[in-house]
Amino acid sequence: MPIAPDIHAIASAREALAGRDPALTRAHIQTPVFEWRLRPGGYEGLFRMIVEQQVSVASAAAIWKRVVEGLEGQVTPQAVLARDVETLRTFGLSGQKAKYGHEIARAHADGLIDFDHLERLSDEEAIARLTAIKGVGKWTAETFLMFCEGRMDVFPGGDIALQEAMRWADGVTLRPREKEAYARAEIWRPHRGVAAHLLWGWYGAVKRGDVALKDGASVK
Repeated sequence: MPIAPDIHAIASAREALAGRDPALTRAHIQTPVFEWRLRPGGYEGLFRMIVEQQVSVASAAAIWKRVVEGLEGQVTPQAVLARDVETLRTFGLSGQKAKYGHEIARAHADGLIDFDHLERLSDEEAIARLTAIKGVGKWTAETFLMFCEGRMDVFPGGDIALQEAMRWADGVTLRPREKEAYARAEIWRPHRGVAAHLLWGWYGAVKRGDVALKDGASVK
């Protein structure tokens, strides 16, 4: 099980980010203390991220429960490969997600990626290995490394919520595109993952109405 950055490390990184980039000051002030959003990692963690995409939270939880039960509690590459795609679909998976579950399991079984020792790879190497698997896009790879491996300097620049929060922070009219978001986040190294958590937290607070944007960019 990966170890999440502790609350003191996160607090220190937030202070450093706000000091380095004044655009993050308001987000830092308006966002309460938070813990790292760590999830189980390995094959199970990545497969679950694929299963949960593009469905509601409630539906994702229900489907994942059926998957775990269908695999008799053993969500491993071996257990998944022992079932064909049609069997996996009876657990509530779409045909595409069932195939992706097989692709990820096969990549591990064939030695194309080693989920047991993924931490030995740099962020860039890990992202390259993950995205080489059919069904695993860059956003999925990046968020997996953040949430399932506890990596503190990964930034998913293609995330729409992050892009919108960046727009508010910079007080501009247009949301940055993916390439622009990555470039903008360079100043936040080596705490880009903390910056992402901060911006997500701020985005959620604004959307819930817990805090208001007084100046600069408006909420869409």
